[in-house]
Order: sequence, then C-alpha cells, then structure tokens
Amino acid sequence: MVFNEQKFHVKDMGYTIRPAQVGDAAQLSEVRLQIDGETENMDREKGEGFIDIAGFERLIEEDANHPRNLFLVAESQGRILGFSRCEGSHLKRSMHKVEFGVGVLKEYWGHSIGRNLLNESIGWAKSNGIKKIVLYVLEENQKAVALYEKMGFETEGILKNDKFLSDGKFHHTLIMGNLLHESGK
Repeated sequence: MVFNEQKFHVKDMGYTIRPAQVGDAAQLSEVRLQIDGETENMDREKGEGFIDIAGFERLIEEDANHPRNLFLVAESQGRILGFSRCEGSHLKRSMHKVEFGVGVLKEYWGHSIGRNLLNESIGWAKSNGIKKIVLYVLEENQKAVALYEKMGFETEGILKNDKFLSDGKFHHTLIMGNLLHESGK
C-alpha cells in the first residue's frame, strides 16, 4: 500500500491524513470505542466488537501488506480524530472492489474529516486499479447520504429492517456503490 500523507486546514483546524501505523493502535482502540458510543450511525454499540491494542496492531500490519486494503487516520497534534478503512478481497471475482468504512469523533464533525478520508480513499483506489467502492449507511443519515452522492456514490439496494436502534424501531440500511471508472469523480 502506497499512500502519501496529506495536510488539510478546515475552520481554523489543521490535520493530517496518513496511513495508520502500529504505534496508533492504543489510540485507535480508544477512539473507535468512543465513536461507537457517540452515534447510532455505526454498526456497533459502545463496547461491542471491541478491538484491543494487539488487535489493532495485527489489523494495521495486515492492511499495510495487503494491496487492496487501506487504513487511514486523521490526526491533529498527535491526537487521532478519525479513521477510515478500505478492505478488499483475495477472491478473484471480488478483487475489483473494496468496502469503505469511516468514523470521526463527534467533537470534530464539521471539519470535513470524513469527506477528506473518503476523497483520499477514492484517489488511492483509482491509482491502484480498483473499480468500485461499496459502503453501507443508515437510510435516515441524510447528511452522510448526501455527501456520498456528491462523491459519486449511488444507492444500489436497501437492507430493510437491518438495524434495531435504541428508539425500539428497525431501520433500513442503504448499500451504496461508486463505479470509479464511470463516475469521473
């Protein structure tokens, strides 16, 4: 995986997007746990699917050695503010695509961190011959859906009653895809 770090300055805050490093594992474990507790837009509730430091170390090393995986962090002054991950497949029939996921600490929403993580992932995917990025988003997360549409994603399907949230109701999940060779994005 080759990715050069990028610097951004949004709303009087500077941050860098760079590949995750093994030394980030402790912070990533804490940040992921916090993000899961800040919003119901994630797949997990706080504490579910917990990844400890050793787990993140393994994941970062595996991603660094897999040509179709990309693990990025957004960092400011030594603090990780968010992260994204593209995960590809070893299967020949699926090697043309990756699945994208993102998480940003709530106190840093509005600084285009998620947008920039996605944009950098799209650039990486194109430069590595990947033809499609897929993601999953709650249907009512309209801010995210609008961003994804702006970035060239289209709704490809709906997983009905896919998530059961704290309001005691089922919610639909959209499957969105970006055909990189066709979108021009």
